[in-house]
Amino acid sequence: MTAQTQSAPLKLNMKRTMLIGFAFFGILLLWQVYDSWCPTFLSELFAKAFYPEYEALRQQNTLEAIAKCGDIIQKVQYPVGIMMAIDNVAALILLPIFGKISDKTHTRIGKRMPYILVGTFVCSVAFPFIPVLFHYNNVAGVIIMMAIVVLFAMMYRNPAVALMPDITPKPLRSKANGIINIMGYIGGAFATLVGLVFVLSNYLGTAVDKDTGLYKAHTWAYHNIWAVEGPFLVASVLMLVSAVVLFITVKENKVEEEVKDEMARGELESEAAAPIDDDKPMSKANKVMLIFILVAEFFWFMADNGISTFLNNYVIYGTQSSSTSTMILTILMGVGSVIGFAVGGIIASKIGRKWTLFGGLGLTLASYAVWTILTFAVGLPKGSIPVWLFVIWFIKGFGMSLVHVNSFPMVVELCSTKKIGQFTGYYYASSMAAQTITPIALGSLLYIPSFDWDFLPVYATACVAISLVVFFFVKNVKSTKTEFKKGLEALGDDD
Repeated sequence: MTAQTQSAPLKLNMKRTMLIGFAFFGILLLWQVYDSWCPTFLSELFAKAFYPEYEALRQQNTLEAIAKCGDIIQKVQYPVGIMMAIDNVAALILLPIFGKISDKTHTRIGKRMPYILVGTFVCSVAFPFIPVLFHYNNVAGVIIMMAIVVLFAMMYRNPAVALMPDITPKPLRSKANGIINIMGYIGGAFATLVGLVFVLSNYLGTAVDKDTGLYKAHTWAYHNIWAVEGPFLVASVLMLVSAVVLFITVKENKVEEEVKDEMARGELESEAAAPIDDDKPMSKANKVMLIFILVAEFFWFMADNGISTFLNNYVIYGTQSSSTSTMILTILMGVGSVIGFAVGGIIASKIGRKWTLFGGLGLTLASYAVWTILTFAVGLPKGSIPVWLFVIWFIKGFGMSLVHVNSFPMVVELCSTKKIGQFTGYYYASSMAAQTITPIALGSLLYIPSFDWDFLPVYATACVAISLVVFFFVKNVKSTKTEFKKGLEALGDDD
């Protein structure tokens, strides 16, 4: 590293970072569609399989039949939670494995790219078969296709996420992660908008009978397969396009060579609690810091994934509202998240990653607490979502974006470039462990008669509160040596 390079301000290559973000675009596009639809597919399939009377009740338009349908759907959330958790068990095992393997991979197209391309291709082919098999009431087929999608999504998810810190100096990773997450949330928002275009509210959810004014329990239109097939097909096509764009525009090996000096400087200006040396065991200070981050991450994902897994069912069966309300909530959360991703790195450069993340957890806790209080004090009206819940979802999206934009950089800050895939695996192992446990835990609680859908905000509030307490003990290390380019110069060159 030359003296001139060492003294030059660090700059973030905005164009390259956005192109890397296409991988995350595909990831969140896939998971938004998957999480929005699969729990509801399974709920319907299990209700018909375990309760023969369900289909007849579903066709009736009486308050008694509607109530019975709702009770049956609530009872099957336990097996739904188990099935959603089994998918995550595979992820819990495979993410660290693929991360470590990709660290040691060397090919002409890079160490991450082979996994990104193969995983994306298989997922894109298998994904549209999930709604087809649901359409034909094939429970086993739906579960098998879900398993294939999860398996190959894990093949490319870790390498795709690790690609950003591979070629971004440590002090710039929060800002880069913000850009990556914005790209991802554009993918998630696009999936939601596609759902609206296909008029999902007329296919799934509740509707009002014009003659009686009563709410129907469901309005599944089995003859109209394209109403749910559309989002899955669009997601598959865009996943393939995103992978091709990434492959064509980002030459992994070439970029790694170009940024070698900046990466070396980033190692010297790390925010780790102790210096990092791959030839020595991980220092006690860094190990403690890593454990606290991962435990806190586990609990905030317990809350976040627990809510997202059952949100569509909460809206449809708990509030008897249209699934369009779920999409509006998701869009508002996405808007709040994009704002948070845009400013999260900037805030972190001023006050440090710890306190930025801590503030995001605090906002999230406050939003869930308000949701809980208003649910029990005011109550949720049947057939519509109150305006205050939309506001809460926006704030929650902003708060959690401050968490996500800084948490991953804090984990990979604790390793050198030789182990980024491995530490990315640690990060996702923690989140996937939470996503494995939380559907079962929350589904089991919903199975208990004394609990109903109003318990969701209570559960989320408790999990985030634990996360906030644990994260408080993470050591705050803020680098004061790094000089960043400012204004337009901070965006870096386009080549």
